[in-house]
Amino acid sequence: MKKKELDAIKQRLVEDKTRIIRNALSTRSDIKDPNLDDLNDEVDIASSEINYSLNLRLRDREALLLSKIDKTLKRIDDEDFGLCELCGDEIGIKRLLARPVATLCIRCKEEQEKVEKGYAD
Repeated sequence: MKKKELDAIKQRLVEDKTRIIRNALSTRSDIKDPNLDDLNDEVDIASSEINYSLNLRLRDREALLLSKIDKTLKRIDDEDFGLCELCGDEIGIKRLLARPVATLCIRCKEEQEKVEKGYAD
């Protein structure tokens, strides 16, 4: 991988991390347990609970992505970035540009997905 491509990926990861943290800080007051006593009917209660649940799931996903970003930045610093964790082959640059936190090459990722879906031989 060229230094220019690696620098671009690292810059994107840092920007994504900053954006996620900034968004979490600016919206942290939006995620609060709904006060069901203030709601008038069942539809309002259901809507409030759905929004609360969706916000919590979104935060969980963002926390997972932050963890992946941190691990990827560490791999870049350790010069392990771009290598498949299973087979050790290089992960294609197109894949890394599309999904910088990828840890598996396409072949290994496809095999992993087959196993997860129960299609493995």
